Amino acid sequence: MKDTFKHKGMRQQLVDTIKKKGIKDERVLGAIGKIPRHLFMDSGFIDHAYVDKAFPIAADQTISQPYTVAFQTELMQVKPGDKVLEIGTGSGYQCAVLVELGAKVFSIERQQELFKKTSKFLPKIGYRAKKLIFGDGYKGLADEAPFDSIIVTAGAPFVPKPLLSQLKVGGRLVIPVGDSVQTMTLYLRKGEKEFEKHEFGEFRFVPLLEDKN
Repeated sequence: MKDTFKHKGMRQQLVDTIKKKGIKDERVLGAIGKIPRHLFMDSGFIDHAYVDKAFPIAADQTISQPYTVAFQTELMQVKPGDKVLEIGTGSGYQCAVLVELGAKVFSIERQQELFKKTSKFLPKIGYRAKKLIFGDGYKGLADEAPFDSIIVTAGAPFVPKPLLSQLKVGGRLVIPVGDSVQTMTLYLRKGEKEFEKHEFGEFRFVPLLEDKN
């Protein structure tokens, strides 16, 4: 589990790449520049760790493209101490970015294999979520609501209502909505029943799986 000067140099190039693609938030860029993404992947794939693309991990899931992680994180406008709900822990990379920004992260994963792996791995490299939960992301986490922001890291065919209801007034939900291709969507909660919706172009995500049990 080494993080060498070579890795740091590759990360800096990655930061330059996503900057050129339009990411402006210095704190988000700083987090991407600091987190050893190669440790989230099998050691045979180090060369792919700092290329700006998604990459397969366990359980037919992917570690998201760094630009996508940065884009979603920038939309969330995370402040230190914010209570954040993440739907789809996956490799834990997005979770690490949020922790690096000072968020208290509650993260839900419904793939048992990934949940077990990531729960052990994140604390090992110094990124502690407030709580990692094995469960159905469509339901959110009512016990801990309301949240300052909620991020969904898989393609959702529709916006789960519980997620909207678990946002604080003034809170932000960032979710890719669609079937084969998703539209990155931001919901701002303006009041008890009032939401403002903004759309930000097309992205591709693995599907958000609903617990059929």
